[in-house]
Amino acid sequence: MSAAKVKRVVGKYELGRTIGEGTFAKVKFARSSQTGDPVAIKILDKEKVLKNKMAEQIRREIATMKRIKHPNVIRLYEVHHGRMKEDEARKYFQQLINAVDYCHSRGVYHRDLKPENLLLDKTGDLKVSDFGLSAISQQQIQGDGLLHTTCGTPNYVAPEVLDDRGYDGATADLWSCGVILFVLLAGYLPFDDSNLMNLYRKISVAEFTCPPWMSFSVKKFITRILDPNPGTRMTIPEILDDEWFKVDYKPPVFDDEDDTSLDDVYAVFQDSEEHHVTEKREEQPTAMNAFDLINMSKGLNLGNLFDADEVSKRETRFTSKCPPSEIIKKIEEAAKPLGYDVHKKNYKMRLENVKAGRKGNLNVATEVLQVAPSLHLVEVRKAKGDTLEFHKFYKKLSSSLKDVVWKTEEEMQTSNVESKQFCA
Repeated sequence: MSAAKVKRVVGKYELGRTIGEGTFAKVKFARSSQTGDPVAIKILDKEKVLKNKMAEQIRREIATMKRIKHPNVIRLYEVHHGRMKEDEARKYFQQLINAVDYCHSRGVYHRDLKPENLLLDKTGDLKVSDFGLSAISQQQIQGDGLLHTTCGTPNYVAPEVLDDRGYDGATADLWSCGVILFVLLAGYLPFDDSNLMNLYRKISVAEFTCPPWMSFSVKKFITRILDPNPGTRMTIPEILDDEWFKVDYKPPVFDDEDDTSLDDVYAVFQDSEEHHVTEKREEQPTAMNAFDLINMSKGLNLGNLFDADEVSKRETRFTSKCPPSEIIKKIEEAAKPLGYDVHKKNYKMRLENVKAGRKGNLNVATEVLQVAPSLHLVEVRKAKGDTLEFHKFYKKLSSSLKDVVWKTEEEMQTSNVESKQFCA
């Protein structure tokens, strides 16, 4: 039999072309051999999932999907793009609110709602996808009744999520819905800036302008949803009662029979998870995202990350495009001739001067952080000893790392520090 005639089968499904691919999974078009119905099958690389300790996130996503049976949640056809007419945008927004309302009623908060996660089936109905960052109320809400994990995609994240003082998952999801409606109608983002902290400021005060082609009623509607105060933000009952929203509204009709069982979710990993984690774990540098940069900064100015006061500065940073293992090796090779003992743990190092200085032995801590797969930020900070001695040490160290350093701290000061990726 020729290779062209061989059919790849998973269970009752015949696999077709790849329609999407990510770090840990591929999504393939498939068709049921029993009914002929088209489906999308997400095939996970279990080896990578286990190595990167993603099993719990996958379990949570599957567990979330098992809780949710709704005509506007998951199956895919294409991603929204471009600007829509008001009637078309309203139809999709109505379906989005139906789906979000249902998820919230089941104690599920999506936390990463954006157009890329809103798909269309073959009949043109909206499907909410990607629950990898979702939260389940019984499991993740703390004693104060709020969620505390800062996650999402920057342009769609509610201001209270960025404040890092706890947030209500339902009102935060509704903010994202308001941003999505704006994007559908305008064709561009309401909050956007190449500088992360400027973006943060715009979101925190809801600084946006509606385009002239939007009707007055939808402008008013969006403004009530994009209220930076979660306490006065429009709620789902208020949305359902709004005159603009109610035009041609069709309430969802679906079967919500609860037959949730998580046995298969746990079984898929239990046979080899312990072995993979203990025997095949490959440590990676801690991945940074824009939220990490916000938390590292003081106030709303990322420039504070790179304080140029040489008298009091106790730490410095540089970026490198070299592999993290090479960065660690080069720092070790440069530090030892300067009289430093090197202690390593994964991608963190402690450099200890064997000779005592004015304030005892100078100890320097370094850590390699991943900003992007091919870009790393290296922190070098004084852990103990004299600050002036630290400055002198760093100058000597940096002169030996010229083939490693991509941008020094001073060069980063003159250009905006940007980050496009947000995590869980």
